[in-house]
Amino acid sequence: MKGKSGENVEKQGKVIELSDILNYFGRYQYVQFFLACFPAMFVNLININFVFLAGDVNYRCKIPECDTSPPFDQHPPWWPDAAIDRCSQPVLDPASFSGVCSNTSFTGAVEACTEWVYENNSTMIADLDLACQPWKASLVGTVHNFGTMTSMLIAGWMSDRFGRKPALIVCAIAGCVGHLKPFATSYYMYIAVEYLESFVSGGANAAAMMSMIEISGPKYRLLAGVIFAYAVYLGEFIFAIAAMYIQDWKTLARVIYTPPLFFITYIYFIKESPRWQILNSKTEDAKKALKLIAEMNHINISQEELAKLDDQELKQKFNMEGYTKKESLKKIFGSREILKRLITAFMCRFSASFVYYGLMINSVYLPGNKYTNFMLATVMSFPGELVALYLMNKFGRKKPLICGFLLSGLFCVVTGYIPTEYKWATITCFLLGKMIIAVCFTGAVTYVMELFPTSARGCLLGVGAFASRLGSMLAPLTPLLRARLSAGRRRLRVAPGLHAGAPHAATGECMTSARGCLLGVGAFASRLGSMLAPLTPLLMTVSPVLPSIFFGGSAILSGILLTRTPETKDVPLLDTIDQVNASAKKRKQDKDNLKAGIENYAYRSDSVVTN
Repeated sequence: MKGKSGENVEKQGKVIELSDILNYFGRYQYVQFFLACFPAMFVNLININFVFLAGDVNYRCKIPECDTSPPFDQHPPWWPDAAIDRCSQPVLDPASFSGVCSNTSFTGAVEACTEWVYENNSTMIADLDLACQPWKASLVGTVHNFGTMTSMLIAGWMSDRFGRKPALIVCAIAGCVGHLKPFATSYYMYIAVEYLESFVSGGANAAAMMSMIEISGPKYRLLAGVIFAYAVYLGEFIFAIAAMYIQDWKTLARVIYTPPLFFITYIYFIKESPRWQILNSKTEDAKKALKLIAEMNHINISQEELAKLDDQELKQKFNMEGYTKKESLKKIFGSREILKRLITAFMCRFSASFVYYGLMINSVYLPGNKYTNFMLATVMSFPGELVALYLMNKFGRKKPLICGFLLSGLFCVVTGYIPTEYKWATITCFLLGKMIIAVCFTGAVTYVMELFPTSARGCLLGVGAFASRLGSMLAPLTPLLRARLSAGRRRLRVAPGLHAGAPHAATGECMTSARGCLLGVGAFASRLGSMLAPLTPLLMTVSPVLPSIFFGGSAILSGILLTRTPETKDVPLLDTIDQVNASAKKRKQDKDNLKAGIENYAYRSDSVVTN
């Protein structure tokens, strides 16, 4: 006997097979997508906090004899006319100093600074007295991304052991530990809080993405990835606006670390993944979830059939018995074709993350307002996702990725060599590079997943994700290379950081065997890229153009490597290493046959002409 809700479903609903219920996209998916994206948006505010909380601030050396009482002027009238960098101070001339400083009170020599005068307390640099130690500021971002990478080990286990819902809620709420930052009294205390914050909250995005993927049919998985990416970009945009209007770093920290507290209400709103429930033998909970999906989506399923299914029958119904064939590591890494694909996947995931996060971090060093530049860099990611969705459905995965990496790399390199007087050209090329790398970021995740066989997909994709995280760890250090070359000619002016006055992956359903192994390789590459991205400001200490060269070179190399891998659009996913090797052998044979056919045709044509 059906209840009232069941009768409504039967009257209004669309009749579908029970096994297809999770492939149908309706109101249930819309609601759960929104609930999953909301914490991802606010957690991303935390993920990029170091861009402004640990950003540069203008400062100069303090001359105790001249700077007798606050407030201290950044451009005092008595400062000598000679160009002096921020880490050196002019030496007073005892013979000409009469107790009142003037331009003639100095000898012309300089010495190392011991004290500094800061323009304001807009970042933790001033409060923790980190002047002339740019590596410490850049290291904050790397430590954050390293914490995120290590967090995935715990968050992944938590998601599999306790469910996607608990992992998402716990990780999202845990982000509020960042409230400890304003109380940090030393750099090392600040770094410890930075690591702790990223470690406890870093798994929220993965849990949210898994929840979205597992309630989406194959047709909607790429769309789920794009929607999730927009939530991340929106978080970046909101953070830029907040930083623009809240320029005291302690107040800004309290603002961005407060929203996670409200996610405790998700206990009542967000639902557990029915796929996880079925896979983990939570049969009764899974049946309730399936009934709720049918009701919210106004579709009709056989309630009697669902009620009769036991644990094993439910798994069989949804094809969750698992793929039992396992590949040995020796066989995985003994395949030349797999190694070729792995190197390409590693480089693509690394470059996409390294360039994406590196450009985002370095946007505050562009000429103009640093907050506006950061917002523009964020906004450019929005069309990038739509372009990726269109091009990869229209032309396949490989060609758009090759063109994207090459173009992005070209724009990055050109940006570094544009004369300083052409500010509009610098900003335009920079933003175009950012938009194009956003296309590659989304596309690389999907393409890399499709490159590997089911039996080894997880491990190899994990290497790719690690490379991505490494890239994003290094990116914040690149400005330091620029700073070293420009230090000799730096004038007393606004510091580089004040010149101006970001997945997510549409992956397949998890299966047993070595897929987990290869997914881990891809994830490893991705994390590696994002870990290295915060280090890119360090490159500025060597040369202003080095960050651009590193970004461009990384992207161009990825584009070249992609020419050696096959197209995967509309190609069935392979299940074993043997199938991959056979596929590669067949492609080579087809290529040789085509070449032989062309040569044979040319030979016959020459013979006809000769005769």
